[in-house]
Amino acid sequence: EKLNELIRRVGFHNNKTKYIKKVVEILKDDYNGDIPPTVQGMMELPGVGPKMAYIVENVAWDRVTGIGVDTHMHRLFNVLGWVDSKTPEQTRLQLESWFPRERWGTVNLLWVGFGQEIQQFKPKLLRKALDSSKPADALKLLKKLGMDYKKEGAKADMTEDIEKVLGTSK
Repeated sequence: EKLNELIRRVGFHNNKTKYIKKVVEILKDDYNGDIPPTVQGMMELPGVGPKMAYIVENVAWDRVTGIGVDTHMHRLFNVLGWVDSKTPEQTRLQLESWFPRERWGTVNLLWVGFGQEIQQFKPKLLRKALDSSKPADALKLLKKLGMDYKKEGAKADMTEDIEKVLGTSK
């Protein structure tokens, strides 16, 4: 109950609470309190899929053997035309076929966060775009990825800032 309350803002928190409890027991019993040393081993844990396994491998073991793609990244990469895929797993395989391997770890961390922000934290992402070194280009990217930045800006009291960037201020 306490764990579920702590993660209540996370999507599917009820299921994730169950998975976390099961995984803790498995890690204590089978891995001496550590995590499996491979992506495949991590994906055998309840509730752990490829995205999380590849990101944990990167962060915990400083090793990158794949790109962790979630549904947000899957959608964004299709919109950008980087892939033409139907599932996150197809997106991962297509990205890995052409994206420089030495950048896979960066993609994991950068795009997972960006994908989540464009879906769930629009005002925060819009503020970052407006404060960036190239705010007009950043706004174009947000528009291409489906954000109605004018509408979101009006909701977050950023209309004047957007107008200044676009050169349409009164």
